[in-house]
Amino acid sequence: MPLDHYVTFGRSGLRVSPFALGAMTFGEDPGGAGCSVEESEKILATYLDLGGNFVDTANLYTNGHSEKILGDFFAARPGRREHVVLASKFFANLFPGDPNGGGAGRSSIIAQLDETLRRLRTDYLDLYWLHQWDRHTPIEETMRTLDDLVRAGKIRYVGFSNTPAWVTAQAHTTSLLKGWTPLVALQVEYSLLARTVEGELEPFAFDQGMALVPWSPLKNGFLSGKYRRGAEVTDSARTPFVGGPAEEEFVVIDAVAEVADALGTTSAAVSLAWLRARRGTVVPIVGARRLEHLEANLAGLEVTLAPEHLRRLDEVSAPALDYPAPMHGALRSMLQFAGATVDGETSAVYPPLVQSDVRY
Repeated sequence: MPLDHYVTFGRSGLRVSPFALGAMTFGEDPGGAGCSVEESEKILATYLDLGGNFVDTANLYTNGHSEKILGDFFAARPGRREHVVLASKFFANLFPGDPNGGGAGRSSIIAQLDETLRRLRTDYLDLYWLHQWDRHTPIEETMRTLDDLVRAGKIRYVGFSNTPAWVTAQAHTTSLLKGWTPLVALQVEYSLLARTVEGELEPFAFDQGMALVPWSPLKNGFLSGKYRRGAEVTDSARTPFVGGPAEEEFVVIDAVAEVADALGTTSAAVSLAWLRARRGTVVPIVGARRLEHLEANLAGLEVTLAPEHLRRLDEVSAPALDYPAPMHGALRSMLQFAGATVDGETSAVYPPLVQSDVRY
């Protein structure tokens, strides 16, 4: 599946590449996790030339430099921006000391969008994400403001990131009931080493026809193939900040490596292919500090995992989900069906109740 085999973005009319290009690393920052303008443009140009059309950034990334790099790139190439699905995020306060410089209130959203559009040198965004939940702002204020911006033509679609499921459901339902612009996608941490999204947010997105856009699909590079037991990693900019994998993570990393070896590919490609095989619309974000990182990640489009590989990876990475998720598996069958089989679910833990078993 090449980058120009587009997928429909959830329950919308938007078509995007099967992998989004993440621009979090575009621009040099004090932490050293970014890359130069020249390298950023090489990565972006390669992605676009291969048919990619979905680019994701945020006002926070490299303190706004990421957005500026993208804006300068498209401004120097007239007519190209209109064929790209350009997404950015709001919430981060880039103006220390100004209590309204960030967050999700009406005034701050409008101000943040104006700054983002200025840096991106465009008059609209295809997709605008809430980057974090603002617990101090009523969700109705946020959603009404976003709807106003859609109606004004400044943004076209709306999504949430890193927001609790109950807040996300409240926002989406409120928008549907009031005729405001609903959510079309959720950007979430999701990988073979981070599957707790499957407790609430993933089922909600699937039920409502939203796309899932996983960030950190290789879990800080742990699933890239460079992390092996007993081996020192020296070429990762994130290692000083996140450390190395824990023992339980190495169990998954080892299984991914075994599948990759069997298929003659890389751990990164297997990990990304596993995400592509999840139900619904799943569009992972691939990031890169160097062009070869992007090229390695795109190999995930060439891998199709067999059922036995998927089963192995599912089992070894099975997450421990918070309550009430454990109540929705075998225990639900036991409580609801009492030994009967309904929609393929069966419980034989207790025999079915008969009249003489009932006590009043």
